[in-house]
Amino acid sequence: MSNPDPAVIPSPTEQAAPTPLAAALEIGARELAVRAGVRTPVHFGNPSREIESLLSSTGILDLGWRGKILVTGNDRERWLNGMVTNAVQTLPHGEGNYSFLLNSQGRILGDCNVYRRTGDVILDTSRDQIPILLSHLEHYIIMDEVELQDVSEGGPDAGPLETALALAGPGAPAILAALGVKLPSAPAAAGNARLFPGAIANTGVTIIEAPQVLVPRYEVWLPSAEARSIWAAFLAAGAQPAGLLAAESLRVLEGTPLYGVDLNEHDLPQETNQLRALNFNKGCYLGQEIVERIRSRGKVHRQFRQFSLNGAIGPLPLELRSGDHAVGRITSAASIAAAGVSGSFGLGFAREEILARKEPIGYEGGAATPLETPPRPGTHPN
Repeated sequence: MSNPDPAVIPSPTEQAAPTPLAAALEIGARELAVRAGVRTPVHFGNPSREIESLLSSTGILDLGWRGKILVTGNDRERWLNGMVTNAVQTLPHGEGNYSFLLNSQGRILGDCNVYRRTGDVILDTSRDQIPILLSHLEHYIIMDEVELQDVSEGGPDAGPLETALALAGPGAPAILAALGVKLPSAPAAAGNARLFPGAIANTGVTIIEAPQVLVPRYEVWLPSAEARSIWAAFLAAGAQPAGLLAAESLRVLEGTPLYGVDLNEHDLPQETNQLRALNFNKGCYLGQEIVERIRSRGKVHRQFRQFSLNGAIGPLPLELRSGDHAVGRITSAASIAAAGVSGSFGLGFAREEILARKEPIGYEGGAATPLETPPRPGTHPN
């Protein structure tokens, strides 16, 4: 189960609204935690069993803390291509990729998944980022025929976008098949997600096949009013409910940073090790000069890494030290004993020269060992 991180601890006094799923299931406030400004289930009774389901069978997660920005207008693709770090104009229709949004100094203002559809583009991000990203993007609409709309709460142009669920684990494709969903036969371009329509429990939905890190993962965008019935359909098909603690454990195990927790406006793209967010052949975009300068220099002063943690884990962030010097920090952590994986893991930044020289790294209570690749669980699909 995850380390007690303030990001996933219930806060009974918090006034944030519950996600559509939490409201539909009538989950009590003490069983919810705040993520991205809304309240989502912390767990469903057994976090250890829930991470086991995500790694060895199939778990179903609440993604109601995600939101959507709809981009329309004749100039949308050309204009957006100049605002994000990944390719938009050459992104195949029905596919998506991961991008950063930068300021003119090349610092990361936010992140999103960009989905190119026929007639529009969808930016998928955490709900707390939407006001900041909308303000930033609107500032750069000059003479462009572009319109931006927050469709996180639905609307006439939104389609089934009001909330989302995630299905994760080696048995996820079989669960979808049992519900009558036919996955596209053609693969997406390397590193891209696929977006396609489907129907679950007699409700039209949008399904996202995300790039796989350790286990298959799918997102389902659906009308909020149908959250309870579609959740029930997944459970009846064999998926196990999983809460935020299990989702965080999977995220840490896969080595995926979360903006606002692991990354912020002080970070540069190449420091994050998320090269999947960068396209070096797409043409000019805001902040590109700094990205190219770092690329030509060939190095950064620090790197985002995954660590194996040997010792007690205190409140986050944890300061990393080498000898008498502070050399970085751990910003996310999880302790996992499931699907053949046993140990504690952390995500954070460390100084590049310390990593290159393989010098010992410690923190108060233990030692941190950088990992080259995420630990791989054994898989036992449904």
